[in-house]
Amino acid sequence: MRSNLVFSSLAAITLAFTAPAFAQQPPAGTAPQPQMPAPGQVQQHKLSGKDKSFAMEAATGGMAEVQLGQLAQQNAQSDDVKQFGSRMVQDHTNANQQLTSILSAKDVTVPSQLDAAHRRTLDRLSKMRGAEFDRAYMRDMVQDHEKDVRKFRQEATHGGDPDLKSFAQNTLPVLEQHLKMAQDTSKSLTAVGSSGQGPGGQGQGGPAPRSPHR
Repeated sequence: MRSNLVFSSLAAITLAFTAPAFAQQPPAGTAPQPQMPAPGQVQQHKLSGKDKSFAMEAATGGMAEVQLGQLAQQNAQSDDVKQFGSRMVQDHTNANQQLTSILSAKDVTVPSQLDAAHRRTLDRLSKMRGAEFDRAYMRDMVQDHEKDVRKFRQEATHGGDPDLKSFAQNTLPVLEQHLKMAQDTSKSLTAVGSSGQGPGGQGQGGPAPRSPHR
């Protein structure tokens, strides 16, 4: 009799501990509920159309600036233009590495080749040398950086992705400095060309002709 009482007590205790576990199981035939991601986890790897468009343009444009800067170091005549090209290679290589790291973390493929427009610019400038190259390259750099500053300013102010927005905010002052350098260098080349002076302030056309009247 005592044996039966002990067995009944043990069964009751076991049932009391296992009942909550059974209560947590979903009914038969019911699919398990998916685990909800942590806040912000979905957005971490997903870019809006505007953010992705900015990122692709920035990546392609940065790649073009590096290649054009390398070309400037080879084809330019002016030391100022060569130094500007060297600065483009250095600064845009750093920016490209930062952008590539951001996009890779978001599973976004970074462009590996120039688009058609930048390819045409590179091909056109590749055929130029000396003073002709200097003026054409710096004119393009002014126009390119005017566009870049507008796009980066827009992303820095209204960007939806926090990483790209921070990248734009940090890169914008560098691009504004590039634009100022490009404008100043382009103006100095134009001034030299209009005055007819070459390097060292000497006239490129030789001495002025004497007056026919003696």
